Amino acid sequence: MTPQQKAVAEASSFVDKLNNVILFPLVALLLGVAFLVFIYGCVEYVFKSGNESARADGIKHITWGIVGLVVMVTAWAILSLATGTFGLGNELDCASDPTKAGCSNAFNLPDTKVNNPYK
Repeated sequence: MTPQQKAVAEASSFVDKLNNVILFPLVALLLGVAFLVFIYGCVEYVFKSGNESARADGIKHITWGIVGLVVMVTAWAILSLATGTFGLGNELDCASDPTKAGCSNAFNLPDTKVNNPYK
């Protein structure tokens, strides 16, 4: 295995571990918290319907739960849009599975000594 192939394998392994250990669980956790806040607000609104201050708290929890869900869906959409716009889809797919077809050059940097007009 050449040093370049070893570096590509290490980089893809790092990205895969980062996604599986930090990013995906964090997104799932935040989505779950927002959903639970929404559900708690709904339950509070229904079961404490006789108390105006408790109903107001329920409406507040429902509102913030919806805001959290909308923010997270919007962030996911922006990241997906950025991935598609900047052509990172192949790199992200190759980071999760570097053995896919077309992934052999996904992480190679161009030779800047040959193509750089500023040097």
